[in-house]
Amino acid sequence: MTELPTLLRQVRRCTICAEHLPLGPRPVIQLGAGARILLAGQAPGRKVHESGIPFDDASGERLRHWMGVSRESFHDPEKVSILPMGFCYPGTGKSGDLPPRPECAPQWRASLLAHLDNLQMTLVIGQYAMHYHLPGKTVSVTEAVRRWRDSWPYVVPMPHPSPRNNRWLKTNPWFEQELVPELQSRVAKLLGAGS
Repeated sequence: MTELPTLLRQVRRCTICAEHLPLGPRPVIQLGAGARILLAGQAPGRKVHESGIPFDDASGERLRHWMGVSRESFHDPEKVSILPMGFCYPGTGKSGDLPPRPECAPQWRASLLAHLDNLQMTLVIGQYAMHYHLPGKTVSVTEAVRRWRDSWPYVVPMPHPSPRNNRWLKTNPWFEQELVPELQSRVAKLLGAGS
């Protein structure tokens, strides 16, 4: 197995899908061998591409609120690893950002996940991450999230925290009433109450 620092350098120099990326490659991940929580998301948005910091946008603010963590704890790779299905901004389509590039996960995901021996919880955000981390469950994102107790507390399906999902959150108030308090309690236990 490739040592983690070497693997992370290789990932950050990756260009396998450069010809398909409107802003060019800029892999954005956060990974530490000590992390107890993994965030498996879709792909970085334009703002994250520009800053190089995962979830450095309105989606990140909401996600940190849902988790009940500070920005410092959230961006500590020894506490929280962030591994989207596509590491680079894929561009924009008719109804938002394009899907993660399909080359990324087969190239890197298994070797990166192999370094996360301390994981206690994986937050699976959106349909592309759900297909990977909840294989064989061909249900909608809403139905997967509604069944969150099925894989609790190790794998937690989540809607995307994007402001584009405000309507979904209004239509599904049970998410913030039922799942979010349980999530905050579990995260506090995993990271320590002061996180």
